[in-house]
Amino acid sequence: MTTSTSPSKPALSLGPVYYLWDGPKWRDFYFRIADEAPIAHVTIGEAVCSKRLHFIEPHVGEVIERLESAGKEVSLASLALVALERESQLVRGLVRDSTYPIEANDLSALHLLAGRPHSVGPLVNVYNGATARLLASRGATSICLPPELPMASVRGIIKDNPGLAFEIFAFGRVPLAISARCAHARSKGLIKDNCQFICGEDTDGLTVETLDRQPFLALNGVQTMSHTCQALMQELPELAAAGVSRIRLSPQDCDMVAVAEIYGDAIAGRRAIDESLSRLESVYPGVPFSNGFHHGQTGAAWVKVPASLALPAASGRA
Repeated sequence: MTTSTSPSKPALSLGPVYYLWDGPKWRDFYFRIADEAPIAHVTIGEAVCSKRLHFIEPHVGEVIERLESAGKEVSLASLALVALERESQLVRGLVRDSTYPIEANDLSALHLLAGRPHSVGPLVNVYNGATARLLASRGATSICLPPELPMASVRGIIKDNPGLAFEIFAFGRVPLAISARCAHARSKGLIKDNCQFICGEDTDGLTVETLDRQPFLALNGVQTMSHTCQALMQELPELAAAGVSRIRLSPQDCDMVAVAEIYGDAIAGRRAIDESLSRLESVYPGVPFSNGFHHGQTGAAWVKVPASLALPAASGRA
């Protein structure tokens, strides 16, 4: 007699804050995540701009202590673009001195981490199974796949690497590009070397419009992001069936504890997908949702998934 086995439910993870939040706001955000959010793994640190580090450095120790006391696993993020010798030294120091796992967000960090267990972030271009195998052979234990990958590619990469844990970017503005120059500062009449940390005025990104005044992208310092928020909610059953280990939420300037609870309920089947999406819209209003990349379409598109593929709601409520 044979018995069928259902796929294990993926855990929730939280990526690093990509935006410039002042130190107390950054600290208090993670304190609340530690105390209230149903999240298993948290990656903290500065991935976008090294100039922002001094805002968060005084609080890193207490944030890690609070997260670990709450039973969360903690990783530290490396920079996504190393353009200066000072930044090279920062990454070298992070890899050399950290007692916590490192999430590599560019190739320089991958080089330094070779032979040492580490994770790979969504800003590294892992587009096929062969690349994932190579990274695993050099010490990668988990990979958060790039958010622009279609599901067919995700499924193939996971199938080709059965011993490797994979994470999917399921909520947040999509990180699209990063530059040595700062378009955010330039848009406000400043330059990168004397930016006055102007990006801190836009705690959820600065909207970029087309010539006909349609929201198009969002600027975040040297990073370019999508205007829309990727929301892979309807796709959770498919991701679980493919063997995804973790569902990543990327911090936005909204109630991320509520976002985590909504995703947690959907993964557990405690609420129907349509109800979960409605709740998500109320928590993060004014930003359109997208899932086009996942379905092989334009990234900003929203594709309605047939109800038959959605997680069923349980009889009770949490």
